[in-house]
Amino acid sequence: MKKIALVAAAAGLMSLAACNQGTPAENAGDAMAANLEAEADNMEAAADMTGNAAEAAALENAADNLEAAADNADEIGETNLTNAM
Repeated sequence: MKKIALVAAAAGLMSLAACNQGTPAENAGDAMAANLEAEADNMEAAADMTGNAAEAAALENAADNLEAAADNADEIGETNLTNAM
């Protein structure tokens, strides 16, 4: 069910990105960032539902790493936009 929700969210975000008049690099960075943030949200939800403290900590750490990767993807898209101007 989580994967279906992730795919649905990604499809919705990609359709919104298609409407944006940004550059392809910026749109790709935004879409990648949105997908990584959605996956991080799923990891955080899984961490909240587990009863094992070590597993919860590992999932939270993985979610933090995904959020950092999302920030980097968004920044790369914006950097490419700035360099193109």
